[in-house]
Amino acid sequence: MKKLLKILLIGVVIFILGWLGNFYWQNLRGAGVIVQSPTQPKEEFKTETNTTGLPLKLPEGFSISIFAKNLGGARVLTFDPKGNILISVPSEGKVFALIDKNKDGLGDENKVIVEDLDRPHGMAFRCLETCKLYIAETNQVAEYDYDKESLKAINKKKLFDLPVGGNHFTRTIIFEPYPNDSKMLISVGSSCNVCNENDSRRAKILEYDFNTKKLETFASGLRNSVFMNIHPVTGDMWATEMGRDLLGDDIPPDEINIIKKGKNYGWPICYGKNIHDDNFDKNVYFRNPCLEPFETESYIDIQAHSAPLGLAFFPEEGWPEEYWYNLLVSYHGSWNRSAPTGYKIVRYKLDEKGNYLGQADFISGWLDEKGNVYGRPVDILIQPNGIIYISDDKAGIIYKVIKN
Repeated sequence: MKKLLKILLIGVVIFILGWLGNFYWQNLRGAGVIVQSPTQPKEEFKTETNTTGLPLKLPEGFSISIFAKNLGGARVLTFDPKGNILISVPSEGKVFALIDKNKDGLGDENKVIVEDLDRPHGMAFRCLETCKLYIAETNQVAEYDYDKESLKAINKKKLFDLPVGGNHFTRTIIFEPYPNDSKMLISVGSSCNVCNENDSRRAKILEYDFNTKKLETFASGLRNSVFMNIHPVTGDMWATEMGRDLLGDDIPPDEINIIKKGKNYGWPICYGKNIHDDNFDKNVYFRNPCLEPFETESYIDIQAHSAPLGLAFFPEEGWPEEYWYNLLVSYHGSWNRSAPTGYKIVRYKLDEKGNYLGQADFISGWLDEKGNVYGRPVDILIQPNGIIYISDDKAGIIYKVIKN
């Protein structure tokens, strides 16, 4: 009897080890790229158009440099009313102002404007009689008086609470365009990889009305739409969306969505072009589980596990016509894929109405063919004067890209 139990125990251990090995091979063997320290800049990579020391590739006619560094997990970028760049660093609980003291186009000082926050991420300004700065922490959104001379955010006033715990701690905010500019959108990711949420505020974009002080659902079924931006012509809200993990290398796709009020974008039961996630959802008896108008399909599908984050549209002013209305999207890069993907910025070619015309890599090289990781792009700011700023939360860098 003891011998039989021993054999059974060995069999169970072998089965568990085999299952764990298969799970690792299918899902985690590509994760090393995100845990390794960033590969340091090298002199041999420096050129006239790329002074970063990183092996980055850009289209002809563009140059790239380091605007600011030593910023740890640099995430969201925004301009203050005087044109200074602010950057949130959730891992340090701080928001910095990047100051170009001598006006040479490079950041000379990283000044803390507010600290002791709970993983601050999204930021937005609203200037009426005075300018107010809004910062989204993982647990709340708060309003600050902003002193643009001393570069300090003071007199913190909480507007509303947000759910905490679980996965996806980032909270991103943006004001809607006129005539709804008294309303703020707040992106709140899911608490899990895939599940039915208990908190009605999760896996959604919420809407806060400054007139009524009400917080309501704007759009749902969004697993983790970390970044949002407004199309310059249509005024529609666009958002990137990270699909679920642990279904293999190539499904489900990550997404770019055009966010409409009241729409459901499918998670956790649908992904991409309204494809049913029958790995999770077994309820197929009453209707097609993924069907317009109940669920809204993605606008553009992206290679699974690319982890799309920041997105920004090119304006007309200061840019060649071929770039007008085009969209840049940063691919933060995979952890859940056997062959890593992402670690680049992609240009989506669009017409003035947002119709998709094609795509091409805009900046690549943060991950090389040997598996060295130099950084992970996050947020993107495109200015009307031919300048782009990009944050990198792995290298702790803000890049400056110039159209020559």
